[in-house]
Amino acid sequence: MKEYYVHGKVFTACDEGLYAEGFAVENGKITAVGSDKELLEARKDGEPVHDLGGRTVIPGLIDSHMHPAQTAEFRTQITCLPPRVCSIADLQREIRAVRASQGKDRWVRGWGFDDGKLAEKRVPTRHDLDEGADDVPVYITRNCGHVVVANTAALAACGITAETPDPDGGAIGREADGKTPNGILYENAREMVDRVAPPLSVPDAAKELAKLGKLLSAEGIVAVTEMGDEGADVLSIYPMAATMGYKQKTAMYLYWEYYKDDPDFCLRPEGFDRTRQVHVAGLKLLSDGSVSGHTAWVREPFLGTDDCGISVTSDETLDSAIAYCKAHACQLAVHAMGARSIERITRRVAREARWMEGAPHARLEHVTEPEEEAIRIMAEQGIAVATQPLFFFSEIESYRKNYGMERTKRAYPIRTLLSRGIRVGLSTDSPANAWEEPTDPFYTMQAAVTRTAYDGTDCGREQAIDVETAVKLYTRESAAISGFDSLGTLEPGKSASFVILDRDIFTVPSGEIGRVRPEETYIDGERVF
Repeated sequence: MKEYYVHGKVFTACDEGLYAEGFAVENGKITAVGSDKELLEARKDGEPVHDLGGRTVIPGLIDSHMHPAQTAEFRTQITCLPPRVCSIADLQREIRAVRASQGKDRWVRGWGFDDGKLAEKRVPTRHDLDEGADDVPVYITRNCGHVVVANTAALAACGITAETPDPDGGAIGREADGKTPNGILYENAREMVDRVAPPLSVPDAAKELAKLGKLLSAEGIVAVTEMGDEGADVLSIYPMAATMGYKQKTAMYLYWEYYKDDPDFCLRPEGFDRTRQVHVAGLKLLSDGSVSGHTAWVREPFLGTDDCGISVTSDETLDSAIAYCKAHACQLAVHAMGARSIERITRRVAREARWMEGAPHARLEHVTEPEEEAIRIMAEQGIAVATQPLFFFSEIESYRKNYGMERTKRAYPIRTLLSRGIRVGLSTDSPANAWEEPTDPFYTMQAAVTRTAYDGTDCGREQAIDVETAVKLYTRESAAISGFDSLGTLEPGKSASFVILDRDIFTVPSGEIGRVRPEETYIDGERVF
């Protein structure tokens, strides 16, 4: 039986027929979009009518780059962000509380600290964490995910000593003597702790992911990408979470470093089936670090230093990932922030003919400061971009310190990329941002439209886009670059996945876009919020 939604302001995200008054739904699909008159004239007796009451409807939002499994796990840990944690002393207080509540047989873990927001304006060290607890391992992840801090007990548990060499693509922070570890671990050095720290069990991880799914529904998010969770068995977690009520359609990008040396790793063809709720979209690589963590592989050194960051992955790993993607006709997604990293990856991908249809064969993630040659290659090769203006919005303190404002204003040049015909999707990279609720899509759109940080700092308004474009990039374009064929627009034949908003996102002041909230969210015609 058809259902009719009428008397609304429906943003279809289609270039033709951008707005409509309503639409019809049957068996989870959109069957018609048009005026109230057209729809109601086609209605048969007994078919339900839902009065939208003039409210604004948009396609369901799609986060084209996030880490849901990791976000879900981190929500069980100490949240090291304002307003609860504003200083190292606050962090120590939280560590003591967790240590007292869970005893001596468990690690204390936390996530989300941003040294730019701490009163001390520095990264904590093992000594700081020892003040919170020195008799159990303590392990705290920076908001960007590229830097962690371990206390003395955690370093000992992992066998990290003054004699431990820096791993390839990583660095162990040292004290003034240049030898003794200070507890700060950069990039691939993080894995030395990840291999030892006990993860959540698959059932517990699935349970937490199902909980996160409810939050995502409340935020209007109907589909996500899983951009890899180092060490987590996402291939088992997601199907189990779906049995527990997890609703979001999910495209998984498997972290290649985790799987590449596993002789038993083999994906069956049905795993790539995009019609399934959870499917594999491709592989994910890290080629450098983060701007706020001072580890992006940049050409121009970080402000006031001669440091150009870290190149994380090897040529051999990159080549093997490309070979796998070509053999299985799946996407390659590469984290690339700094100019040198972006150049390296675009040049390497350009050596190959496009190896898949229906979605871009390659994506670059973040793309903080692309140079002209890289932009040219991306445009010519059909390489897509998933980017996050929420970074400069939420981490302005670190961007100001590490880049300076002129360089920050040139970062994430969304308008330029679009003008060159490059497909761009918006996303949060949750949990790797410094926002209190890292999955929030509306503040990401606000940042793209205003190019203004949360504190009012101008972050390059010449790269601002309009609201309609921002919504398209969070719906239609995110669907296109992530392979969600049935999502992204409200038109006949597409999934009835849509969001009814509490206010008109297209007319509210641009500085209030972040406050827009869904009143109802639907996935395949089912109300999930």
